[in-house]
Amino acid sequence: MEALPEAAVFQGLGSTVVAVNQRFVDIFGLAGIDTAPGAPLAPIVESVLAQYADPPHWTVGAAVASGATGTFRVHRSAEIPLADGRTILSLIMCIRDSLGSLWTARDITEHKRAERDLERDNRALTELARRRNQFMASASHELRTPLSSIISFCELLTDPSAGNLGADQRMFLDAIHRNAERIRGVISDLLAATTTRSAQLELEYGEVRVGRMLEHAVRDHMPAAAEAGVFLTLDCAPGPPLRGDEHRLQQVVGNLLENAVKFTPRGGDVAVSAAPREEHWEIEVADTGIGVPEGFEEEIFQGFVRAPNALDDRYPGTGLGLAVSRDTVQLHGGTIGVASAAAGEGGCV
Repeated sequence: MEALPEAAVFQGLGSTVVAVNQRFVDIFGLAGIDTAPGAPLAPIVESVLAQYADPPHWTVGAAVASGATGTFRVHRSAEIPLADGRTILSLIMCIRDSLGSLWTARDITEHKRAERDLERDNRALTELARRRNQFMASASHELRTPLSSIISFCELLTDPSAGNLGADQRMFLDAIHRNAERIRGVISDLLAATTTRSAQLELEYGEVRVGRMLEHAVRDHMPAAAEAGVFLTLDCAPGPPLRGDEHRLQQVVGNLLENAVKFTPRGGDVAVSAAPREEHWEIEVADTGIGVPEGFEEEIFQGFVRAPNALDDRYPGTGLGLAVSRDTVQLHGGTIGVASAAAGEGGCV
């Protein structure tokens, strides 16, 4: 009995004790009660029941009699709160061939406290996430309206029909327009992050022709690549269409291309390749840019996290693109990751 990990008392066929281990005595404070072999079980049971926060309706005599006659044909377990605040996991089992019953108890107070703390923390985190998403969506929508007006007026002022502009005036308007577009990109990232992580997000599934989708994404980023002096290529093997939300999948590829072009120095290369692999497609965006430092391959897929070598003012961004991309890919049942030879030697997503 002393070798058992739990507190235990073994009741024979009569209403007497066969054996009680020290753990049982300690956990229920039975130092003043006779627990020797052959002692009556009723005083022990009565002392234990008296410590329950909510004493059971059945009597001491009924409990002793059930154990003595082997009425318990199956294991019975229960989590029992005690009056002193502890929680005990109690288990009663009938010994084979009706030799009696084994009563065990284990103090699970700390385990239950940890469970309650975890549930409380999860509720708090869920509420914080809900409020964060609500704030981000509200703030983004509130910013979009005046920002659209700023961009529209910038475009109107640069129109020749509005009158001639001096070199300085055009430079100032270009700066306003460029930074307004940058802010609009940040707002779009915030809205995308909020929508993608929302429990209400519904994907619009349909047939996705991978080659056509990638061609559209690459063409959309050709101007930015040309301006940055980066050579952009596409190599897509023939294969069957996949089922998914083409718009959101193209957004993922767009995010990867935007990062690849942004972090690749002038004269570098960005290569998009795709090929079917059994029942799925494998799509890669590789570049000869600054790469991802070791240890940050997973962190960069978390919201608002950027690798140390991407914090330079030359590389503006929110750190949301990859987080949104991972959420979208996972909603499609896929995976996304990054491989980098070394910082400064390019990367592949």
